[in-house]
Amino acid sequence: MNKKTAKGPLIPYLFWILLFVIAPIALIVYYSVLDLNGDFTLANYVKFFTPVYLKMTLSSFWYAFLITVFTLLFAYPTAYLLTKTKNKQLWLMLIIIPSWINLLLKTYAFIGIFGLSGPINAMIKVFGFDPKQILFTDFSFVFVSVYIFIPFMIIPIFNSLDKMNPSLVFAARDLGASSWTTFRRVIFPLTIDGVKSGIQVTFIPALSLFMITRLIAGNQVITLGTAIEQQFLVSQNWGMGSTIAVFLILFMILTMLVTKQKSKGGRA
Repeated sequence: MNKKTAKGPLIPYLFWILLFVIAPIALIVYYSVLDLNGDFTLANYVKFFTPVYLKMTLSSFWYAFLITVFTLLFAYPTAYLLTKTKNKQLWLMLIIIPSWINLLLKTYAFIGIFGLSGPINAMIKVFGFDPKQILFTDFSFVFVSVYIFIPFMIIPIFNSLDKMNPSLVFAARDLGASSWTTFRRVIFPLTIDGVKSGIQVTFIPALSLFMITRLIAGNQVITLGTAIEQQFLVSQNWGMGSTIAVFLILFMILTMLVTKQKSKGGRA
């Protein structure tokens, strides 16, 4: 009787999942098996395994990997230093606030910063060098992407570090462990769940970036997200666009399975 009563609050949640998760995915799968004439076909799936799309998939994974690695390298030390500050919640809020600004506005801001008439090239000219084309390069694409994703990587790592029992670190140091050994054998393993969460919220969205690739990379970088946009808006080939989206969803699920958190059954 109690079990039946407890399931009641789940109904809105199940309705939400059905309407906004399962139904859109089912619609994408449906369109993925249609050709331009609306007839059933598996040619889109066969086409995905051609060298063009496989190269695009590898490129998308490579850039998502680079963005995740650089984001982690900047986010982990930042989160660690934040936990050592007096007003850590205030400093964390100051880092999070820029993430509330519209993504398009931040992207256009970087167009001005990296442009030939921007402040960086103005500084370069002061030292007697010719202006450099920073926009529409791999560097600008990765840099802007890392900037955008850093707050989302910092938050879960900060929470893991903040919850960590400091007596474990003191115990390691009392037993003679060096700073590096303490980090490698104590701190990092105890915060690995935060790192995994940060990787999920960075790597998965990075796979499907498309606006930054257009505005910052000038279409020099083609990702799966860019390919989906082109198939839907330019080629009007909804079948191929949906097929790429199906594989993108599968890659996202695979990433979540690889980085899923394991219950340890106790406190760290």
